[in-house]
Amino acid sequence: MTISEVEIRRTPAEEVGVHRFTREEYEQMDFGPDRRVELLDGVIYDMSPHRGPHAKGIAKANQALIAAFGPEHHVRPQLPLALGSHSLPEPDLAVIAGKPDDYEDHPSAAVLIVEVTDTSQHHDRKRKARIYARAGIADYWILNLRLDVVEVLRDPNGGLYRTRLVFYRGETIPPLARPEVSIAVDDLLPRKEAAVA
Repeated sequence: MTISEVEIRRTPAEEVGVHRFTREEYEQMDFGPDRRVELLDGVIYDMSPHRGPHAKGIAKANQALIAAFGPEHHVRPQLPLALGSHSLPEPDLAVIAGKPDDYEDHPSAAVLIVEVTDTSQHHDRKRKARIYARAGIADYWILNLRLDVVEVLRDPNGGLYRTRLVFYRGETIPPLARPEVSIAVDDLLPRKEAAVA
């Protein structure tokens, strides 16, 4: 039988199901020790590797956040947040109220999330921002290494942030959870390396 003799039936897209993984299903999976993945809206995404500037941005921001938030909060670097039944993102940094021992499982809220982005801008600005806004994360900062700025997203409503502010080197940002403190943009962004001729 040839392909021309076979009746090809097309199924409307509405009838094709897509399996969205739950957190429980995801946590049962074994991806191996070297594969970095995260669950967002039921879809498993590979995470970008840690390149030099990205890793330096995480380290600098981690130090700045620990100094700014003090003992009333703790900073979780690249650890899961339980944000709904189908999402377990691993933000670069999450500032959590209280101490680590206050939580039996992954926290389900953060007072501030920071993502360091160079190659993953669409992922951080769209996919992750939607999840963070739906979860009511009031303060979401994107350290944009390509543009050398910090984008601050606030006022979550549904799956969107209504306010987007951009901060440049030489400026400071007051976190919503600690408005009496200001964090210098220069303390968050890694120093730009001079181009070699």
